[in-house]
Amino acid sequence: MSDDARIHGLLAEFGAADELLRAVERARAERYSAIEAFSPFPIDGLAEAIAPGTHGGVAPWMLAGAVLGGGGTYLLEWYSAVIDYPILVGGRPLNSWPAFLPPAIEMTVLGAVIFGVLAMLIANGLPRLHHPLFGIAAFERASSDRFFLLVHADDPRYQRERTRAFLAALSPLSLTEVAA
Repeated sequence: MSDDARIHGLLAEFGAADELLRAVERARAERYSAIEAFSPFPIDGLAEAIAPGTHGGVAPWMLAGAVLGGGGTYLLEWYSAVIDYPILVGGRPLNSWPAFLPPAIEMTVLGAVIFGVLAMLIANGLPRLHHPLFGIAAFERASSDRFFLLVHADDPRYQRERTRAFLAALSPLSLTEVAA
């Protein structure tokens, strides 16, 4: 097993929000794609600089959940009333679609919500019980007064020495190798 296989990435610590934003922009200009930024408060433009144009793909999963939930419920109601157990009541048709709509609509919403929550959790990598950054003592300050940029070791452009030299050129307060 190579040394790079045991490395999660390189972590650069900055003292100000504008330094982190410039570092992220420079990393994107160098075509690093697997990067993360950590800040104690929201920074205008940071999300766009980190991953321009990515939305996580939650909406297609919600649509699939809505179609499966609503369509499946309607199909189940239709099958049970028309095929499996038909009951003639007062000459009404077996396929009484207006009666099938309220439950189907409710299940459409429920299916969309369940699929949306699951897609969001998967897209965010949750649940994650341990993150390698939690082992870095300085990272505790990410929630109070420090700003961090992490370049993941699985980035296609990552090379240990070249990436270290690139991050060192950004003048961080510290540069830490994060073990996996």
